Order: sequence, then C-alpha cells, then structure tokens
Amino acid sequence: MKQNKYDDPSFFEKYSQMPRSVDGLNAAGEWHLLRTMIPALKDKRLLDLGCGFGWHCRYAREQGARQVTGVDISARMLERARQTTQDPAIEYLQLPVEDIDFAEGTFDVVISSLALHYVAAYETVCRKVFDCLTPGGTFVLSVEHPVFTAIAAQDWYHDANGHRLHWPVDQYQQEGLRNTRFLDTDVVKYHRTLATLLNALIGAGFRITAISEPQPAPDVIAAYPEMKDETRRPIFLLVSAVKPG
Repeated sequence: MKQNKYDDPSFFEKYSQMPRSVDGLNAAGEWHLLRTMIPALKDKRLLDLGCGFGWHCRYAREQGARQVTGVDISARMLERARQTTQDPAIEYLQLPVEDIDFAEGTFDVVISSLALHYVAAYETVCRKVFDCLTPGGTFVLSVEHPVFTAIAAQDWYHDANGHRLHWPVDQYQQEGLRNTRFLDTDVVKYHRTLATLLNALIGAGFRITAISEPQPAPDVIAAYPEMKDETRRPIFLLVSAVKPG
C-alpha cells in the first residue's frame, strides 16, 4: 500500500496550517536534537525521503551540501517545495519512498523525517538506503515513537472533566497496520516495536550510532504552548546509523 493523503485538497489545506508547515524547522519540536545527529554536510550529496515542503533539503544546502535530492509521493507537497526553492542544486522527485532505486554509493547522507511510519515496506527501505549510501555514509531518520503508535486512537486517557490523565499503551507487541485519525482524516500508519525499528537497520548492515526520544525544546514550548504535554511521553524516535566502510 502506497498512501498519499497529502494530495487530498482538504487534508493538504489542514496540514499546511500546522506550525511546522508554516514556520518550518524552528517549529518542529524535535529539530533541536535531529540536527545534531546529521553529520557535517559540506560538499556532501544528500537524499531526503518524504521531503514534503523541502525544509530539510534547503537546510542541507545552507550547510554546504553539494547536491540534494528530495523524494515525496505527493504532487501537492512537491509543488510547494519547488515554489519555495530557488536552487538548481536541489532536485525534487515524485516517487513513493519504497520505490527508490538509486545506484550504489549515490549519496553520502540520507535523511527521512516522520515519513517511514506511513510505509509498509520499512525493512526494504532500510536495505535500499544502505545500498545507495557510500561506505561511511549516514542514515538519519525520525518516526513516530512506538509508544505513540501502539494504539490506533493515538489519544490521551481523559478524566470526566476532559483533563489529560495519561497516555495509554496497549497492543504494543501486535505490530502492523493502524487505522488512525490525523487532521480529521482517516490515515493508515504502521506500528513497529522499538526492537523491529532498530533491528531492521542492523539487519540491513548499518551500525547504529545514536538514538534519541526528544521532547520539545523550551523555546519551542514557549512559542507553541499546545506542545507542553509532549514532555509527558515520547512522541518521536530519532536514529542515526552509519554504513561501515
């Protein structure tokens, strides 16, 4: 299954109004840690899987990347990315993440931000990323945390007055498809345990170098108070892995 909700006009409009869609990386609660996991990019060739509006692609060029390729399944997302990118060294390709087929050693760095929990063939993507990286290359990815994806409802447990009491975790070991709601739309996501997420990288040949379960930076919470409860449970998992060589 290759899901493309972002080309639905109503969903796209709602997504476009989210803080990280309007204000970019500075409104992403995990960015302060994710950027520390990305290696030095000067003169590097970078691939962004699920590039969306192209925020990470443009950041890579600001950091001196030589060539950047962004891949996304959504025509609407890529249209916005191209409108906001005036740089011939950035190429955008409309392609499902799991269909990438780049030659061995094409890239020095591959990143994927909050895209792979929508992809059924996660292990396949890990192997393809390994193959298209140069020896010594780095794969940095973020996904929704397994604590967040375990229950399809993806919501807090509330008391009778609507106050958030705690985040429920159940059916953690039952991996697979979850029919969830995101921006008032039915969306398919895939729940994987922490072990599965990490072992797929190891099985593809990667050496894991860093793991993070970030909470938003204080300045982000100050700017976006609705994020204050993101300190109570992990919402994202960040992983950095290297192809030996």
